[in-house]
Amino acid sequence: MPARLPTVRLRVPRPGFPWSAPEVPRGFERPVVERRLGADYDSSWARRPLARHVRLLLIEGPIRLGVRALAAPERTGQDRLDDLSGPLIFAANHHSHLDAPLLLTSIPEPWRHRMVVAAAADYFFANRVGAAASALAIGAIPIERTKVERRSADRAAALLADGWSLLIFPEGGRSADGWGRGHRGGAAYLGLRCAVPVVPVHVEGTGRIFGKGAKRPSPGTSRVTFGRALRPHEGESASRFAVRIEAAVAALADEAATDWWSARRRAAEGRSPALTGPQGASWRRAWALGDRRGPQTRAAPRTAWPRF
Repeated sequence: MPARLPTVRLRVPRPGFPWSAPEVPRGFERPVVERRLGADYDSSWARRPLARHVRLLLIEGPIRLGVRALAAPERTGQDRLDDLSGPLIFAANHHSHLDAPLLLTSIPEPWRHRMVVAAAADYFFANRVGAAASALAIGAIPIERTKVERRSADRAAALLADGWSLLIFPEGGRSADGWGRGHRGGAAYLGLRCAVPVVPVHVEGTGRIFGKGAKRPSPGTSRVTFGRALRPHEGESASRFAVRIEAAVAALADEAATDWWSARRRAAEGRSPALTGPQGASWRRAWALGDRRGPQTRAAPRTAWPRF
């Protein structure tokens, strides 16, 4: 019987420091490696020239085509921004993941391509792939929505001071039943702190197309309505300013559902229907919501290629 040959194991040398983590001597605890995700994610690379050009191509190419195919948006009120300049805070209601792409293709120049989107740190920045994709494709920055966190506010304020505009959803999350949620104070606080006008925006229809809990989108129609910019009054607190912003978005929702004159009259009398809908059982809220699908089915108008 032939003798068995000894097994030879080849040991491939591992690359040393700095190509791999340094070895820890015996007797010392291995340091904990911090994961730079969530609110700690550094998205500054996504605002450098190369990333901005890539984002421009994405927004004006596949994102715009996808929004047009899925949502067939109608856009009104853009003329209300004609006398504005400099950075702005766009505060919109929130029903769907489609809201951010729809608004990024609806907000006019010169703000569209110098825009960052306040995105939930615990959702969009939970892993490296999702964080990088969100920062590159829509210019997302991480914002804590589960607790008050100074870093998020400081990050957004620094970008506004640097000339970037901000898209924020003050409701703090998507609607679960088609009705809105009460506004939090982030947009109002930043408007006060940075002396930047807040533009109320109402988005209608995206909840039916790709609402919370939906597995796949269902093509439909949508409408984006821009309101007139709001500025804080002398001595106004952030909480009172937040109430005014929410009321302005509610008036835009009324305008989209009825007509401009009737909505303006109800807003002047303080009778605009609330974004949060009636209180009561879920069936009553669903019945009150109804089907507000508009007859608008035409495609969005073609736009000229933007200057970067």
